Amino acid sequence: MFGKVKSKKTLMAAVLTTCMTAGVSYQAQAMESIHFLIPGGAGGGWDSTARGTGEALSKAGIVDTISYENMSGGGGGKAIAHLIETAEQKQDTLMVNSTPIVIRSLSKVFPQSFRDLTPIAATIGDYGAFVVKKDSKYTDFKQVVADYKANPRSIKIAGGSARGSMDHLVAAMAFKATGGDARQVRYVAYDAGGKAMAGLLSGETQLLSTGFSEALALAEAGEVRILVMTGSERNEAAPDVPTLKELGYDTTFVNWRGFFAAPGTSEAQQAEFIESLEKMYDTPEWETVRSRNGWTEIFKSGPEFISFLETQETEVGALMRELGFLK
Repeated sequence: MFGKVKSKKTLMAAVLTTCMTAGVSYQAQAMESIHFLIPGGAGGGWDSTARGTGEALSKAGIVDTISYENMSGGGGGKAIAHLIETAEQKQDTLMVNSTPIVIRSLSKVFPQSFRDLTPIAATIGDYGAFVVKKDSKYTDFKQVVADYKANPRSIKIAGGSARGSMDHLVAAMAFKATGGDARQVRYVAYDAGGKAMAGLLSGETQLLSTGFSEALALAEAGEVRILVMTGSERNEAAPDVPTLKELGYDTTFVNWRGFFAAPGTSEAQQAEFIESLEKMYDTPEWETVRSRNGWTEIFKSGPEFISFLETQETEVGALMRELGFLK
């Protein structure tokens, strides 16, 4: 779905050499400020993406002042509405978002869509993952598939968001790829990832559908084992975890994460946002953040990003109709 971004090290080296020759520091070219608007609470994927990006931009001297604002509510709709309503005062603001902005718009969780904002760029991808508690009888995803095929109702899959959300859709995609009926997936919706995790650990569910980066953190804490992930190849952050594809299930999924500016943001400001994010990719500060979270690098900006969003809207909409969430 997304390829790895091409390195711009040669170009950046030339730029840096020119700056050094002229006696101008890299930091002197820094953008003045970015305020990150996060449509959810602390600790989630949006929060880690915004704060990790801000950390890299700041430590690399690309942006002078970084600030953050968490604004939960309405499945992300509260933050979207706020950014639209206060657009004139939010010209330095980037709101982080991801695949759910497409899913929740289609399902009318909120009335807005990405078209009501200014898409800046998709910057990273986070795969889906399925985890079990550390003492689970399941040690291989194929064992889960065997039980699912024998009795789909015997496998309860936890997710930290509502039915029809990304956690649910990723599970449906995975079990559809195994030859099962996606509509028979027994998804148990919890109001946040922490509650979904508690449901898994208590034995209420057998499997947790979550983001790969969140799964890594849970596994490192010793609470779960990751059975499988949805990338096209194994990830360096957890090289022992197989992909669905290598197990013989022909499907992949990557949840893009990226940034949107307020509606009416000038072309000059859009260009400055994009340039700052592009510069970030070639810094060791970014590599530290990226590898820590197991993210894959992607970059789709401006019109290319909009085109991708339109395509994803069509593809996700088709799956949601198949599952009965859209008419």
